[in-house]
Amino acid sequence: MLTWEEFEKVEMRVGTIIEVNDFPEARKSAYQLTIDFGAEIGVRKSSAQITKRYTKDELVNRQIVAVVNFPKKQIGKFMSECLVLGSVGADNDIVLLAPDVKVENGLRIG
Repeated sequence: MLTWEEFEKVEMRVGTIIEVNDFPEARKSAYQLTIDFGAEIGVRKSSAQITKRYTKDELVNRQIVAVVNFPKKQIGKFMSECLVLGSVGADNDIVLLAPDVKVENGLRIG
């Protein structure tokens, strides 16, 4: 079981995807995302295996939820700076977690 104190260390924030690029070097089909988390956190990059459900055009300007306080992770030549959250279904079909109404970038999930 996770303690409340451990959970409070996980910093989940709302951000808006501002750029989406193909990631042909990834082992599994993925996109490279550039996400704006507002003035306090700034812009971060992440890769996400969400190509089964989302096109690049559908993702631009879409708000998502991501963990922003994990260490950076090298994925091939790409440096991932946050972890985009989603529910994982059959055959790795990922549905992004997102607010149901537009909110300010950088708001903390708690």
